[in-house]
Amino acid sequence: MVKLLHFADLHLGVENYGRIDPATGLSTRLTDFLRAYDQVVDYVLQNDVGLVVFAGDAYKTRDPSPTYEREFARRIRRLSAAGIPTVLVAGNHDTPHAAGRATTVEIFATLEVENVYVARKPELIPIETKDGPVQVVALPWITRSTLLARDEHRNKNLEEINQLILDKITNIVEGPDGLISQLDPTVPTILAAHATVQGAVYGSERSVMLGQEVILPPNLARNPAFDYVALGHIHKHQVLNEKPPVIYAGSIERIDFGEEREDKGFVVAEVERGRADWQFVKTDARCFVTVEVDARSDDPTAEILEAIAAHEIEDAVVRIIVHTVAEKEPLINEDEIRRALAGAFHIAAIVKDVERKVRLRLGNQCVEEMTPGQVLERYFQVKQTPPERIKLLLEHAEEIFRELEEG
Repeated sequence: MVKLLHFADLHLGVENYGRIDPATGLSTRLTDFLRAYDQVVDYVLQNDVGLVVFAGDAYKTRDPSPTYEREFARRIRRLSAAGIPTVLVAGNHDTPHAAGRATTVEIFATLEVENVYVARKPELIPIETKDGPVQVVALPWITRSTLLARDEHRNKNLEEINQLILDKITNIVEGPDGLISQLDPTVPTILAAHATVQGAVYGSERSVMLGQEVILPPNLARNPAFDYVALGHIHKHQVLNEKPPVIYAGSIERIDFGEEREDKGFVVAEVERGRADWQFVKTDARCFVTVEVDARSDDPTAEILEAIAAHEIEDAVVRIIVHTVAEKEPLINEDEIRRALAGAFHIAAIVKDVERKVRLRLGNQCVEEMTPGQVLERYFQVKQTPPERIKLLLEHAEEIFRELEEG
């Protein structure tokens, strides 16, 4: 029986809701993500784990800073030095668009770091652990340029291209000469994939339009050749199948308020041929707290302070959403609110949702009747922004509006 730890979606480089620590020059949010990462490594070293499977997305971007690379490598070195095999599967944030460029985790293979196995392409990785042999079918993030020749793109729409890629992936894994055909049927087998499997529930990290990425069919992940399936890419921890266990570990640290109520952590599994037992282990992730209050009385500030006191905001990222009416808005003392939030890690926003009886007007037009570009232009004019500056800002704004419309 092999005891493994499965984690994914580290995303070093996410620094929203943080500040620069003057002592280190690093973002306090980087510290959050490294603290969660250390919890993973400490658990491995303290709990007799024989194999680590990282299911992709080490960094926020495909071009991480040297600082992020250093910090990621320091933790991998701890595992390597302890003699613990570690499989690194390249995720979409690790993988460049051009097929010839290196992934962000490829350096470990180039330097032949002991006990570290890097998967950039689909492959079978046999590993000898202290608990005995194990075999890992690695399925990293697949780009179109990886599998398709240029001629295959011609005259095909996105749906047809995705189906072509899916057919090739299925053949690579389950075909007559595929990876499953190469397995030793007596050895525990793990599928480690950075992908979307049909039926998974997305968290707030979803940034792609439906249909723009290849969706793996459930049957591929549920193939009885696999004893445990370690998935990455979706930040929400979830179990898609029980036998074999098909599991998204989820991310180990919260990124934004969309993950406010999601537990963060990793999976520990004991795997043998034909069965696997597992448990989800929570990390001490940064808390995100939303305080939403209806403040329409004669003392709206008191109502807001009371609502804050009813929440655990110490060391949390906090946002305040205040629902009020126009005549009460001037009575809201934002300085008092900020003092009440002094124990928070970060104040993300104090949002006032003000109900107004009369529609706002800018000049002769109602705001509701204006386009976003017109509202923005009028705002710059009110702020007495120089005309040439307005023109430049509006050009950039139009690009953003167009990207939003296109999804």
